Amino acid sequence: MAEELYLGVKDLPIVSPHGHCDPSWFANDDPFPNPAELLVVPDHYVFRMLYSQGVPLHQLGVGKEGRKTDPRKVFATFAEHWDLFLGTPSRDWISYVLRETLGISEDLSPQTANEIYDKISERLARDEYKPRALFNKFDIEVLATTDSALDDLSHHKAIHESGWGGRVVPTFRPDGVLDATDPSFTQNLEKLEVLTGTDVGGFAGFLEALRQRRAFFIEMGCTATDHGIQVVNTEWLDDPDALYQRLKKQKGSAQDANRFYGHMLIEMAQMSVEDGLTMQIHAGSKRNTNQDIMKEFGRDKGADIPISMDWVNGLDALLNRVGNNAGLRIVLFTLDEGTYARELAPMAGHWPCLRIGPPWWFHDSQAGIARYFDQVVETAGYFNLAGFNDDTRAFLSIPARHDLWRRGVAVHLADQVANGQFGRESAERLAKLLTTDLARQVYGLEN
Repeated sequence: MAEELYLGVKDLPIVSPHGHCDPSWFANDDPFPNPAELLVVPDHYVFRMLYSQGVPLHQLGVGKEGRKTDPRKVFATFAEHWDLFLGTPSRDWISYVLRETLGISEDLSPQTANEIYDKISERLARDEYKPRALFNKFDIEVLATTDSALDDLSHHKAIHESGWGGRVVPTFRPDGVLDATDPSFTQNLEKLEVLTGTDVGGFAGFLEALRQRRAFFIEMGCTATDHGIQVVNTEWLDDPDALYQRLKKQKGSAQDANRFYGHMLIEMAQMSVEDGLTMQIHAGSKRNTNQDIMKEFGRDKGADIPISMDWVNGLDALLNRVGNNAGLRIVLFTLDEGTYARELAPMAGHWPCLRIGPPWWFHDSQAGIARYFDQVVETAGYFNLAGFNDDTRAFLSIPARHDLWRRGVAVHLADQVANGQFGRESAERLAKLLTTDLARQVYGLEN
């Protein structure tokens, strides 16, 4: 039955409502540069595993020295350590890309690395492997990028004006102008002022500038916002301007910055009530924990580690201000799996605005998907979930990730039928719901 349920959804179009692909790929439609840049250099899953086994990052094309490394050598280093990924979802995704997307029949190994590198290079030179052609081949119905609130969205504009039929939409990511711990916070406020022509010297003007940016994103097809935070905290401030002034002048403390962001999450939720944007909150990752790596190579090099969360108390102020609004959609993503059954499922099973995002980051795996369903369904049901999103920077891995989810959905639903929870007809309906329909509904992508 699991196989039959899988075959029923296997070829449905891909709805990708959240991810980090570069819109310039589809605006310019240039060939991808080389196999190393495609499969190794941008992938922090690869970095962290190889670094944990003593492989220096510059050998993976990272940093100033890494950029001087021959891409063929980068790929060879990756192939030399391919066995390190046994048992990991990275192995599943990359194997799928090599086999299904790139048509490579040989197994990756140190002995085949050069041959496979040449075959991939030859394919990347063909028109059918350019970004737009692959987008169409993958049958992507819609793909959302994640874009700074200060982005001029010129690449999205170019896509719209090109006449190409692929639907690529932006997502509003305002962290740079909400998080006062960002080293560029004051400069970002200055850019916000210039972009909107609005005086952000006071808090009221700051809010107006954010409304203008949201409106511009919506004009460009945006349907969602995204907020990446370490710890969940919301707090309604009676006088946010006083705190705003301190932070704008770089005189506020870390606690001030945390309180201000907590207030701004509520402001963002209130704006979502007004303009209809789905709000996403990704929480529970302590970023860039390896200080030496951060200092030498910068952010997002595999040193982000999950931490424990308190969603109930953290979202209390926000939910008691806007949580009863059935028109609002807030999607919650966690790296703390212990909160699925204890907090998130009961919360989504009560508050009309909440939906639970799919397994994220470290838990986007066959076993993680199974654990997710086991923990959330009994309390939240299926209709309080958000379907699936791939949340990837690696464009070629999108079909692999959706295929893994569809297999996980089929296995779960077949078990539910076998256990007498519901019948086959319901399972078939739920399979489609979890594969495409929920994502369309939750993210407002039905039109």
